[in-house]
Amino acid sequence: MSRLTSPGRRRAFGAGVAALATATLVAPQARAQQATRLKIQTAVPSSSIYFDLLKRFADRIDKMSNGRLKLEMLPDGAVVNAFEILDAVDKGVVDGGYAWTHYWSGKNTATGLLSNPAAGAGTGMDQLSHVAWLFQGGGYALYKKLYAEGLKVNIEPILVQPMGPDPLGWFKNPINSLDDFKKLKYRCPPGLVGEIFKEMGVNAVAMPGGEIVPAAQRGVIDAAEWIGPADDLALGFHTVFKHYYLQGLHQSTDVGEVLLNKTVWNKLPADIKAIVEDAAMASMTDTYTYNVYRNAAAVLKLKTDFKVTIHDTPKDIFPAFIKATNAIYDREAQKNALFKEVLESQRAFAKTVVPYWTKINGLYYNMGVSSPNAT
Repeated sequence: MSRLTSPGRRRAFGAGVAALATATLVAPQARAQQATRLKIQTAVPSSSIYFDLLKRFADRIDKMSNGRLKLEMLPDGAVVNAFEILDAVDKGVVDGGYAWTHYWSGKNTATGLLSNPAAGAGTGMDQLSHVAWLFQGGGYALYKKLYAEGLKVNIEPILVQPMGPDPLGWFKNPINSLDDFKKLKYRCPPGLVGEIFKEMGVNAVAMPGGEIVPAAQRGVIDAAEWIGPADDLALGFHTVFKHYYLQGLHQSTDVGEVLLNKTVWNKLPADIKAIVEDAAMASMTDTYTYNVYRNAAAVLKLKTDFKVTIHDTPKDIFPAFIKATNAIYDREAQKNALFKEVLESQRAFAKTVVPYWTKINGLYYNMGVSSPNAT
């Protein structure tokens, strides 16, 4: 009789197999019970398409980690308001947050260059070339340096959503020139972007996204920008404005970020950290493709269902904006060493990338205007 065919050994072998099978079946449940759960306070309302994208980001992490890390996305104001997110994450009031780096421009003006350098930092960089600078031109290292040394916060920052370019925005009445624009009270992003508009003579004010439509209904503002057609439609901008100008330079590029409390981040296993970082990269692609279709469909709906008039931005706004951008940025670079370091990095990268990328984009523009679908 073989060693495994004796009755005693068969029973022992069978018990071992059963134990292994039981352990295999229990393991996923055990991992789920050990899941790390993080609350992420976002700066967008639940109606935002970017809130949906954040939930997809969280779902991707949940699946890739086999339930070991779960992120709960909270709408703007659930725990703290949008402009309080940085401090809340730093102090551990919430585990993480979602906003845009330029929201913290009151603490360090270099923040504006990382998520939304106006007019491509005055260099002509578009959304994709800005992201190329982040990943190929040393931008991400400067982004990390900003949080560690510039803002001095206990935070691990991760870029997740490229969503530009943002339109110039919504107007109650049409404008034909920069002079018309100067007569209005206009909601724009905080920080240096607001200073650029003021340098141009525009009366610019900042407020969170959820407050824009109510402010317009009360007559507090005459015009406003937010993110893009799909998100603007979801927030109901068309209910108070009927004129929409698609080309904006103030956020020709714009990248949303997830901020995680550094203490929380450091406790995550290495493989979970890698999953979060890879999910962020996947979210980049997800956001690009989401934006192209959803924004195009939103423009069509705004025109056909809600009788919104889509305008081209008056041409005299562009040179005035670029001139004001470089004036403000050069001035700021003299005061802030980190701002100067980031700006010089972007300008050097742009010298190589913009000439090539502009020519390539010219191909797509010419194809588009020659298409029978062009309007």
